[in-house]
Amino acid sequence: MAEQEIKPQLLKVTIDGIEVEVEPGTTILQAARKIGPAVAPPAMCYYQPLKGSGGKCRACLVRVAAGSAKDPRPMPKLVASCLTAVQDGMIVENETSPQVIDARNGVVEFLLLNHPLDCPVCDQAGECDLQNFAFDHGKATTRYEEDRRTFEKRDIGPNIQLHMTRCILCYRCVYTADQITNKRVHGVMNRGDASEISTYIEKAIDNDFSGNVIDVCPVGALTDKTYRFKNRVWFTKPVDAHRNCPTCSGKVTLWYRGDEVIRVTARKNEWNEVTEFICNTCRFETKKTSDWTIEEPTKISRSSVISANKYRADTIKPSFGERLAAADYKPIDDKRDTSQLSIQQLPAERFAHVLPAALDPEP
Repeated sequence: MAEQEIKPQLLKVTIDGIEVEVEPGTTILQAARKIGPAVAPPAMCYYQPLKGSGGKCRACLVRVAAGSAKDPRPMPKLVASCLTAVQDGMIVENETSPQVIDARNGVVEFLLLNHPLDCPVCDQAGECDLQNFAFDHGKATTRYEEDRRTFEKRDIGPNIQLHMTRCILCYRCVYTADQITNKRVHGVMNRGDASEISTYIEKAIDNDFSGNVIDVCPVGALTDKTYRFKNRVWFTKPVDAHRNCPTCSGKVTLWYRGDEVIRVTARKNEWNEVTEFICNTCRFETKKTSDWTIEEPTKISRSSVISANKYRADTIKPSFGERLAAADYKPIDDKRDTSQLSIQQLPAERFAHVLPAALDPEP
């Protein structure tokens, strides 16, 4: 008789007043993501598919108001939610803490000290994590008076260009190359304000999965040379597609301009993370519709500027209260065929602006 699998006891953690049960070893950020985008802290360096990522940008700082049920004392300082494991009975403040919001405002200001504000000419504009982060917590002015650090653009292979001036040193590209390839030739060189992502003696990155460093970059530091300056992302039409690829999963997002495929990227989840990396053949060399099996239009968040050209012009991000209400909202699956119902059986409010005469009571 097979032994029954012993399941670990779940831990209860409360984040912004919402309780969730998670397994031991879960971080605060992962627990918040189980609740949904309404309470999940932002992350610029953490990338769940990449081991060891996180703890560098400080964008995900939260306040622990109670450490655990056994020791309810608050933690003395804000903690990085991507590295801090939850405890049973822990109480966490994210969007509800003025201290956390003030800290994130400072993190954005720090990240923008050297990052150039060249969104109008950057290919990453419209799908940039830093742009979204600055939209929520940034300011239109800066207190920085010194010269920004600048670097020359470099080609690190035939298809990738490095614009180090935009880099925020999140290390995502280094982890990606280190974990999904066996020929990593780039990393972080020098120290302090001279630190930069670079290749040793300008060696090209030429392995078959090198293009994935483009997808994981949260800013426009690593860009696709085959796509540079071709179009703005909100004027393109993304669709999910797949092909039988012997090297990778072959599951991608095709970006159309009219009938032309101008870019191929790996698919990303709701946290803007790639879960299945793709090869360079799929990314750079297969840009004909006939090479792919089209599945469906890519699901885009309504608050994204990518959706503005297809769904609505209003791209103002919802407030915390609106996001929280949306997370708790459960849509009703009403599959009734209303075409056969008489007007008396339908709610009068639906037709009050269309057929006012038909709804008037008989004299």
